Amino acid sequence: MNRQILRLALPNILSNISVPLLSAVDTALMGHLSTAHLAALGVSGMIFMFLYSNFGFLRMGTTGMVSQAYGSGEKKLLSLTLYRAFLLALALALPMLLLEEPIFALGSSLMHIESDYSGLAREYFSIRIWTAPAVLGLYVLTGFFFGVQNARYPLYVTLLVNLVNLLLTLFLVRTLHWGIAGAAWGTVVAQYAGLLYGLWLLRRYRRRLVPALWSEVLRRSELGRFFHVNRNIFLRTVALTFSLAFFYAEAAKEGELTLSVMILLLQFMIWMSFAIDGFANAAESLTGRYYGAGDRDAFYRAVRLSLAWGGGLALSFAALYGLFGDEIVALYTNQEEVRKAVGAYMPLVVFLPLIAFPAFIYDGIFIGMTAVRAMRNAVLASTLLYVLSYELMKLFLPLSWALWLAFMGFFFFRGLIQWALFRREGMELR
Repeated sequence: MNRQILRLALPNILSNISVPLLSAVDTALMGHLSTAHLAALGVSGMIFMFLYSNFGFLRMGTTGMVSQAYGSGEKKLLSLTLYRAFLLALALALPMLLLEEPIFALGSSLMHIESDYSGLAREYFSIRIWTAPAVLGLYVLTGFFFGVQNARYPLYVTLLVNLVNLLLTLFLVRTLHWGIAGAAWGTVVAQYAGLLYGLWLLRRYRRRLVPALWSEVLRRSELGRFFHVNRNIFLRTVALTFSLAFFYAEAAKEGELTLSVMILLLQFMIWMSFAIDGFANAAESLTGRYYGAGDRDAFYRAVRLSLAWGGGLALSFAALYGLFGDEIVALYTNQEEVRKAVGAYMPLVVFLPLIAFPAFIYDGIFIGMTAVRAMRNAVLASTLLYVLSYELMKLFLPLSWALWLAFMGFFFFRGLIQWALFRREGMELR
């Protein structure tokens, strides 16, 4: 079982860690231009995170249902799940392109974008919105590959996306001096390159996929389960992305410096979460497979070992942040005022991986089981605790400290609630 976990997790870890590189390159380049560029990128990026992350069910739901179909040997169900997910991705992407203006207006209002960098934020958003079809299509492809126990193809696609983004963005920003527009165009081209490559890789599964009629794809009874799973993941993701949007919006109220500090602090969460998600993705694939096959012993062993490997990786990140936290901050910005402010939070950042990792691993376990209702309820409860604890702590702490402590608590509460639910119900969890 350890070998199976590592076979799935290691490519996932490499793939997931390379994902923050896409934003890290942009953040570092903008951070060396001005705090206005950094703030504009951070706020616009947050709008896209909120927008796209809400449709992460296309990846998670596809993984859970495909892995169960794969474990039970149902080739037709595996194929229909993929076709339905692609159809839904297209149906969701097109309205985003048509509603660009109201989406940005709403995001600007919620994120309290200041006039000093609103023009830069608008420029970045109007270009990057064209990634919508590619991003949602890649969600579906990644979910399918994870579901059929293939972690290598998502790695290949992600590495290509980040390589194209890295080279093109450096060229556009550093050589052509396109500024924030160069960062946006680098992302657009990279995402479509990844989508085309992913579709080419999908051709290698043509023997596992069977043709289907439109009437089968749109069959009401089977669409019911498809939308039940995705609806609950969607609600869970809305709550999750709300927590991030709330974090940015509250930081923005304190001005450009506080927002820049919080953006940089969040990079530590992003790197850690994407790495630990490698074991969460492995848990999705394996628990879904053994759950679909009805193998209880293998299922519970996959759960225990996924948590153990995730905890070990969290310890490694805690050590890394403790030893090299200041050096990591220096890579992102040369603004001395920002670096000094971030340094005050580093003792808390060291503990972040240790209290947060169970939330990510249990997410993977719940997705593999398609226990989407329980996962939704855990996130909703922890979001409420997060907001309430922030409102309480800011009465006697500086706003930025209250915000960061409450944000850390959000991940701790998620893991604790999910652990309690799983311990009580196990494979019967729904």
